[in-house]
Amino acid sequence: MSEKINFQAEVNKMLGIVINSLYSEKYIFLRELISNASDACDKLRYLSLTKPDIAKGNGELKIVITPNEKDNTLIIADNGIGMNKDDLINHLGTIAKSGTADFVANMKDNGTSTELIGQFGVGFYSAFMVAEKVEILTRKAGEDIAWRWVSDGIDGFEIEEIKKPTIGTEIKLYLKEDEKNYVDTIYLRHLIRTYSDHINYPIMLNLGDAGEEKINSASALWSKNKAEITQEQYKDFYQHISHNFDEPWMTLHFKAEGSIEYTGLLYIPSTQPYDLFQPDRKQSLKLYVNKVFISDKVEELMPNYLRFVKGLIDSSDLPLNISREMLQQNALVAKIRQGTVSRLLKELKKRSEDYDDYLKFWENFGTAFKEGIYEDFSNREDIASLSLFHTTLNEDKLTTLDKYIERMKEEQKAIYYITGDDVKVLANNPQLEAFKQKGIEVLLLTDPIDEFWTQALSNYKGKAIKHVSQAEDVLFERTETKAEEGSLQKLTELMAEIFKDEVGKVVITEKLTNSPVSLTVENGQMSIHLERLMRNHQQQTAFASTRILEVNPYHPLIIKLSEAVHDETGRIKVEEICRILLDQAKIAEGEPISDPAYYAAKISEYILKSF
Repeated sequence: MSEKINFQAEVNKMLGIVINSLYSEKYIFLRELISNASDACDKLRYLSLTKPDIAKGNGELKIVITPNEKDNTLIIADNGIGMNKDDLINHLGTIAKSGTADFVANMKDNGTSTELIGQFGVGFYSAFMVAEKVEILTRKAGEDIAWRWVSDGIDGFEIEEIKKPTIGTEIKLYLKEDEKNYVDTIYLRHLIRTYSDHINYPIMLNLGDAGEEKINSASALWSKNKAEITQEQYKDFYQHISHNFDEPWMTLHFKAEGSIEYTGLLYIPSTQPYDLFQPDRKQSLKLYVNKVFISDKVEELMPNYLRFVKGLIDSSDLPLNISREMLQQNALVAKIRQGTVSRLLKELKKRSEDYDDYLKFWENFGTAFKEGIYEDFSNREDIASLSLFHTTLNEDKLTTLDKYIERMKEEQKAIYYITGDDVKVLANNPQLEAFKQKGIEVLLLTDPIDEFWTQALSNYKGKAIKHVSQAEDVLFERTETKAEEGSLQKLTELMAEIFKDEVGKVVITEKLTNSPVSLTVENGQMSIHLERLMRNHQQQTAFASTRILEVNPYHPLIIKLSEAVHDETGRIKVEEICRILLDQAKIAEGEPISDPAYYAAKISEYILKSF
């Protein structure tokens, strides 16, 4: 007796989008289903290494395509690992992946273009673009019970126990009336040879009484000589292995020889995946041993900051029966990782010579890539050299640290930076006034990771990396008229008394030119920007930084306040103006002010007096 189960809500929404939006690219479904069948064969092949009897009598692993022109049906069958009831429900009735709601929202917001669909990986669901009903007969390796799953892709699916003599999966598509071209053997040959020729298992076209015809070359693309592979073949394999529909921005195919031998075929996509910054996203390189798929969950194969890289590594030096636990501690895997990362960085170095081309990579993956400056000690300086930054010199054109060093002033000994939320706002921060006046370039850093890598990389090619607050005042010494020293001291003491609950101390600075005051923190403490980021992510800031109010002794307003501070009758007015100045400093740093209503009223009052 069959059991009726409704789709998860997000699946229902997604199916509606997929079925009704991709008419110009419908043939994609065949590539997706063949790729899934190939994955099933990979899994059984790996399982049979440790359980040889599990595939006994199963014969050669293969994928069989059976068109039926009379019934207008198409069957994609494999003798791979198969599925049980739980697999069918979890894989085909739900999307057990974080970011599902974001996926559906993005699909709607972006007009469901082919590229977007590819970023999220439609997989099995693409079958409903051409089929009015889909039926699956499947039996999992090692189990006796088989299952039938059927759905029209609208309101759910039915599932029931059946008999099936062999393991594997058969997906039967009851094609829509206007999709008869998918039972045309000539068209099917064309699609398979174009998009699935690289599949490592024979793809057989069932011609009925005429028998089966092998359509693909069934050879591991990465094992071929690079000279024999076309760019189209590289692209097709990228789309197969990544389930993306874009073209790769970079393809890296190499063979390492020496103490350990391995082959790599790696890709950097040309579009950013929607879940690049999901906390649970991991790198997804596939590991093969002598062309036998082992795992796509070997986290040690690629560092997290390169989690956007797609592809595979194949080594003959690893044992076939290696477990996931052994892989985590295997010295050879560590060497493969080291060599692979080194090759990737060298290739990126070459590509970075074309600024406009490299900018495409940086806009998609730069924020994740910069995490490597913080995480990867051995490659820290190489990653930093490949990173791009906004600066005060040109807010719109990104630059490298090497270019920054070339432009440094003769008297300048450090690379200076400031962190914040927005480049345009940051460029007008009061703390940059003296830097601009002296023509000293400052990095404008707005990514959360910038708060961390700047602490990890304290020096680059002999130049210290410092926050603007750490610059020595001697760099900005000036000769203009400034407030009298005794009066200035009395003013700062008054400010320190008034603001004792809000700032740790009040100091004189040479770094301000146009602003009377600015707000910063003690050297070595958490920046105001980082503290705000942590608050926004509901993280406790038990060690809140000590706020420092910097005072510009050359500013006319500070000079007048220092003169007025001696007049007891005008003390209230001085305190009032000092309060406004502190609030302005807070606003410039993106910090909340203690009494917005008071600030607004006083500003209005002073504006009125100016007329």
